Amino acid sequence: MNIKDLKNKDTKALNQLLNESKQKLNTLTLNSRFGKVKNFKEIGDTKRTVARILTILNKK
Repeated sequence: MNIKDLKNKDTKALNQLLNESKQKLNTLTLNSRFGKVKNFKEIGDTKRTVARILTILNKK
């Protein structure tokens, strides 16, 4: 997700997106331990998305 897109969202939408991203990250991490994940880059991308959302929320 782009930073510009995230900056245009309100706090409520960012919190909802943060919860969804954290849940996705949890699922990906758990599945990676069982060998079900084929694209490990997705885990890093999700971590970066969570960090971006938290940064924008802290600035608001």
